[in-house]
Amino acid sequence: MGTIAENIEEIRKEKAQAAEKSGRKPEDVLLIAVTKTRSAEEINEAIRAGVTDIGENRVQEILDKYDKVLPVRWHMIGHLQTNKVKYIIDKVSLIHSVDSLKLAEEIDRRAAQHGMMMDILVEVNAAGDEAKFGVGTEAAETLVSEILGSCEHIRIRGLMTVAPYAENPEEVRPYFRQMRHLYDRIAAEVDHPRLDFQYLSMGMSNDRRIAVEEGSTAIRVGTAIFGARDYH
Repeated sequence: MGTIAENIEEIRKEKAQAAEKSGRKPEDVLLIAVTKTRSAEEINEAIRAGVTDIGENRVQEILDKYDKVLPVRWHMIGHLQTNKVKYIIDKVSLIHSVDSLKLAEEIDRRAAQHGMMMDILVEVNAAGDEAKFGVGTEAAETLVSEILGSCEHIRIRGLMTVAPYAENPEEVRPYFRQMRHLYDRIAAEVDHPRLDFQYLSMGMSNDRRIAVEEGSTAIRVGTAIFGARDYH
């Protein structure tokens, strides 16, 4: 591992190659630095190295760090409980992990209180992994329609998935491909002013290259930028 800045530069180069391989430009794929357990100093180092977007898994970490880091776009990428929505509604630019109408309705309610439109992604459990959150691929389109039908302060910007961990990232390529097909289908079939697909959020430190080759437009990278986490 190099410094945070060196690691980011390396990821950028790899992202550019993978994007070009899939017929896209490097800037078509957003790098989101995942800052779970990271200090404000480490996050600021990443921002100074050009990171524009950071992703947090826990509401409490957003609240703890929000005033300590440089200007940046915040993403809520972890599981979000309905009773925590009120704390982050005015702080994050995109919630990646919406997997139920109940959660969407609470986001809608809080967004209405703030007189704002909240951007979300629908989280899909592409592999049907019981240990992971997200709706099944079959249910994703239904959830999209339900949210559009009842949540006037939500704009759906795309889909998100977390692939199962595999020593050989090639093994998860089919899930990413499946997600790309689902994303394209919903974007083509659903015509609604509050559906504006831009983000197919998939790929993390281990499988990011495969994800970009298969059409990801947002990768969520933590370990490859900051090194292994120390949870103690």
